[in-house]
Amino acid sequence: MISLLHTADWQIGRVFSQFEPDDAAALFEARFKVVERLAAIASERAVDAVLVAGDVFDLQTVSDKTIRRMFNAMQGFAGPWLLIPGNHDSALGESVWSRAARLGAVPSNVVCCLEPVPRTVAGKFTLLPAPLTQRHTYGDLTDWFASASVEEEGLPRIGLAHGCVQGILSEDIDSANPIAADRAAQARLDYLALGDWHGTRQTDERTWYAGTPETDRFRANDSGQALLVTIAGAGALPQVEPVRTGQYAWQQWEPRLSVASDIDELVEKLNLVGANDVLQLRAQGSCDLGGHNRLGAALDAARARARALVWDGEALRLEPTEEDIQALHADGFVGEALQDLRSQQDGADAELARDALLTLARILDAQAPRAGAAA
Repeated sequence: MISLLHTADWQIGRVFSQFEPDDAAALFEARFKVVERLAAIASERAVDAVLVAGDVFDLQTVSDKTIRRMFNAMQGFAGPWLLIPGNHDSALGESVWSRAARLGAVPSNVVCCLEPVPRTVAGKFTLLPAPLTQRHTYGDLTDWFASASVEEEGLPRIGLAHGCVQGILSEDIDSANPIAADRAAQARLDYLALGDWHGTRQTDERTWYAGTPETDRFRANDSGQALLVTIAGAGALPQVEPVRTGQYAWQQWEPRLSVASDIDELVEKLNLVGANDVLQLRAQGSCDLGGHNRLGAALDAARARARALVWDGEALRLEPTEEDIQALHADGFVGEALQDLRSQQDGADAELARDALLTLARILDAQAPRAGAAA
């Protein structure tokens, strides 16, 4: 019986430039914290090894400090860590891996598999790694698995690779780093641990993508977890258990607004946003001034609670009602300007017209006499 923790696509050093600086910094930090959680899980479950299937680093040029911090985050598990380079951190002649070696940052229990050679791990299984030595390849680097000469026959055979299993993406996508769909069967693998796809995905009974352990994009792809794999012995089918690891829940909402109840529903959802939510909100349709003001207040409150909130209202048309305009006491030239801005929302400068309309409405609203105010 062997047990493994399969993870991939840590993307250490990723910069989240689409977010505000404090949110980007927290998301950057989360990638170190999830490595610490992986180490804790591996220790608690007493696994025989942790497999990291590529893209450990997000790019070759991460700082020396980032390299050291990443390896420090692995200290909670004293057993073997087996890492391969992916397309983001490929094992070039000069790479993040060669810098890590020069820094002396790699602990003795961490094996960076930079060459395609078999390894017997703790006398319990044979690892067949397929490291990427350049960002894009168009030949299958796992071809050699079937003919590999191993030190000890009869041990479970574990493949470790980073790339695209052929036939699972749309035909119009030209994917580099191909992996044959039948590689596990053809190479007599007991388990093939893959990276590159950022969500958990099974491609056959012995082949899995673990996905990134900390979600890093808005695509709904079952990310934020690792895989606990147990194999009774050579030839036995692996038992795979997804284990939640991620802190942040990335969500993408694209509501279509047309009536007041749509605004009410969206405001209620925003009121439930919490500290671990990373939200991208793209609204479309139309709303009146009152609805827009209520939505704006709910967005401001949600931003203060959420880890990050990105708002895109470019496709949301502002439609002041006659009651809105009367309440603003917009007559004469000002009233004509309001009507003109309403119509310009159908033109090339729709976003500018909407912003101007909203700004003018707010100015008029601030100046409008209130019920009960002194004459």
